[in-house]
Amino acid sequence: MSDDGQQRGRFNPQSLSIPDACRLLSSLAGAAITEEMLRADVAAGAPTNADGTFNLGHYAAWLCKEMGRGD
Repeated sequence: MSDDGQQRGRFNPQSLSIPDACRLLSSLAGAAITEEMLRADVAAGAPTNADGTFNLGHYAAWLCKEMGRGD
């Protein structure tokens, strides 16, 4: 994980860079989650912090809301 607010193997799930979020989500999903995928979600309205980082809780809530839309 990057050094921007991260400490030796620890991360802040409320403030992850896009590359760090991709690595974490990919490891949890067992499938590749790319920066392009996350950037597409941001373009579609996924929430980010003011500094462009991800809050995983807010992102998960947004994904659940989007899944419920049935688009």
